[in-house]
Amino acid sequence: MKNLYLIAILVCGFILTGKAQTVTGKVIGETAPLAGANIKVEGKNASATTAADGSFELKLTEGAYKLQVSYVGYTTILQKVSLAKDQTVNLTLYLSPTSNMQEVVVVSSRKPTKISEIPGTVWVVDGAKIQEQSRAGIPLKQTLAQLIPSLDAGPEGRTNYGQNQRGRDALVMIDGVSLNSTRGVSRQFESIDPFNIERIEVLSGASAVYGGGATGGIINIITKKGQDSQPSFTTQVGVRSGLKEKSDHDVRVAQAISGGSKDWNGRIGMAFQKNNAAYGADGKQIFTDITQTDLQYNQSFDFFGSSEFKLTEYQKLSVNAQYYNSGYRGDKDLFLGANYGGLLSNPALLEMRNGYSSDVDPKTRRANINANYQASDILGGQTLYVQAAARNEQFSFHPFPGQAAIPQRLYSGSSIQNTNYSALKLVLNKDWNRLNLTYGIDADNENFNAQQALFDRTKAFASGGLNNSTIATIARYPNFRVNGLSGFLQAQVKVTDFLSLSGGVRQQRMFVKVGDFVGTAASVPLAYGVGRTATAIAGGENHYDVNLLNGGLVFKINAAQQAWLNFSQGFNLADPAKYYGQGTYTLVGTNYNLGNSINVGSSPLTGIKTEQYEAGYRYRTGIFNAQVAGFYALSDKNVKTNNTFNIEVFDENVRNLGVEGSLSLNLKNGFEAGVNGLYIKTQKQNADGTWSLQDVTVASPSKIAGYLGYNGKVFGIKAQAFHSFDSKGYAAVGNVVVQNELKGFTTVDLLGSVKLFTGSLSFGVQNLLNKNYQTIWSQRSVLLYQALAKPETFYYAGRGRTYNLTYTLNY
Repeated sequence: MKNLYLIAILVCGFILTGKAQTVTGKVIGETAPLAGANIKVEGKNASATTAADGSFELKLTEGAYKLQVSYVGYTTILQKVSLAKDQTVNLTLYLSPTSNMQEVVVVSSRKPTKISEIPGTVWVVDGAKIQEQSRAGIPLKQTLAQLIPSLDAGPEGRTNYGQNQRGRDALVMIDGVSLNSTRGVSRQFESIDPFNIERIEVLSGASAVYGGGATGGIINIITKKGQDSQPSFTTQVGVRSGLKEKSDHDVRVAQAISGGSKDWNGRIGMAFQKNNAAYGADGKQIFTDITQTDLQYNQSFDFFGSSEFKLTEYQKLSVNAQYYNSGYRGDKDLFLGANYGGLLSNPALLEMRNGYSSDVDPKTRRANINANYQASDILGGQTLYVQAAARNEQFSFHPFPGQAAIPQRLYSGSSIQNTNYSALKLVLNKDWNRLNLTYGIDADNENFNAQQALFDRTKAFASGGLNNSTIATIARYPNFRVNGLSGFLQAQVKVTDFLSLSGGVRQQRMFVKVGDFVGTAASVPLAYGVGRTATAIAGGENHYDVNLLNGGLVFKINAAQQAWLNFSQGFNLADPAKYYGQGTYTLVGTNYNLGNSINVGSSPLTGIKTEQYEAGYRYRTGIFNAQVAGFYALSDKNVKTNNTFNIEVFDENVRNLGVEGSLSLNLKNGFEAGVNGLYIKTQKQNADGTWSLQDVTVASPSKIAGYLGYNGKVFGIKAQAFHSFDSKGYAAVGNVVVQNELKGFTTVDLLGSVKLFTGSLSFGVQNLLNKNYQTIWSQRSVLLYQALAKPETFYYAGRGRTYNLTYTLNY
């Protein structure tokens, strides 16, 4: 009888077990399932650990539970689940890397890599910091200079010309797609509203991992993505003003919707900003930048859509699309004096005045689309990354006076420059126990053309540059096409648990085709009726190869500290539009005969290579973080802008040497403090082998930035300061090279936020001390454009004390 009772109990137990409620699923990391992740039921003893494929199973009774999912190096999440009788629930849970040394970035090696494994200087600017600055009214260029140690002070107009990284060019990307072009128009930071930015990954120093243009480093802007949830919304409204005049106010409105399910997610973000007048600390309206265009009376619209589809457990596809339009909308501009008297002789006549009209308004218009496909565990356990991207952009410039083409006779014109870019990139990665291998192929195509609208000289002259009516359109630069094809291989070897070595090679081949071109020295007078024909500067084709190497080692002192040594090479191509198409013309009868010229046949372009040596150290605990690196970069060619605003390439060595670093403290009670900075010297080698300072129009000044603040649950406040040091160098004044100096400046900002019953209110005071200063770009433009106008024409003051309020609502 006892045996019968025991059998009955066992049978009942098996029946109950068969009808138990079950939770199954997988835990997925940044790129693949996570083996060994822990799933714990809050308040219960039940738990599970994921298998090799990331799967798990839990047997539970009926009811509601909270599952705590954790994995070393990833943020712990809580997942709610409700179980009815006999129900089985299947979950797919995604974990994101934490913000400690295990944080994963792609900026250094084309694949997700832990910062602790990278032999280089990496900075991650998280979304909270970006939004804090944006909601306080700090423009993106100044935000980046404040938060990225290796980046120069940001210009306050449309251009980011001269905002170098470690004294050289930066490659700027959105989601891994380059915004740089061979035609070096510096508007990469006028490309996206901060409302649509999730975080920014930065690699300081020369690199060729993404191709050309990164002789100073890489800045990868990561956009916001959708969430696997019911639809959620964000609304943002802001206003900014210096309280100087009624026209001194800017407004912005932004809206986003995000949502999805376990198999897809999407987000649409739209941001609109309308700027009006801007005033300096002296209470006077800042002059419009007539060189690289201004952001006063500017209207911008950024539409960004992203979507991600989970095709299978091991495959996903994401598609991003953007339309960005930023342009002048107003009727007030810089009056150059009747008959250009203020421009040429009496600067007191220069003033901001109503009545501006032009057939060509300054603007930036850009449309991007990119698709990314990722597949794990294919071709023998490899991970495949494929990216296809296309971009169309149009830049137009402010009406600008010129006189070189017609001696003693001024004319005015605006250029319109168009670029079409497409790229296909394929990357494969294989990870063994001690060896990680990444290799792939990049192909890209760039087409460029530019026109110049020439204005009625009589109307422009009489109106002091305010009335600009087109009478002719000519080619501004030679049209060109650049096709690139390259292959690369990167390897990382873990020699021991404490030492890893990495190295790689990239072979880059560029094909350049340049069209025939009549130089502006002939085409401008032809358009105004002086002469009838002109001899074109011959175009042509050439190609060049660049072989690039990198190697480094990381020594892991412990989990929180690493030191590294690194050698890397980067390259760029001198701007074909400004290099070719230069020539001397002589009017013989009615034809402009061509004399000397720079053309493809006689002066083929080659890649300009930069070699960098670096040593660094980082320490990160989450509470106290530090990173410092010393660097030395050398190239054997120097690119300079001449008095016709074209460029020349000289065979002379140029070097940058310096130190960049950062310290930060984040206490659990909400108090925070930090400082970052860059000390840099830029020098060129003279014919006798000695070194002298570089031209101040391109050399970077040293800088330092810091902050002190408190961030509580309801209220937060922060004071931050930025200082750009004086920078000595040389500059050409007329035909004489003289010592010159860029004057530094200091600004202090106040930022804060308050959480309301619904939403949050952010406030900011930019240039709190109302410091009167001349921007770095203004000081450079005085030297670059000295042959055309009095220095006062190009005096662009920094904006004075400016107040900002932003209300944000998430629902």
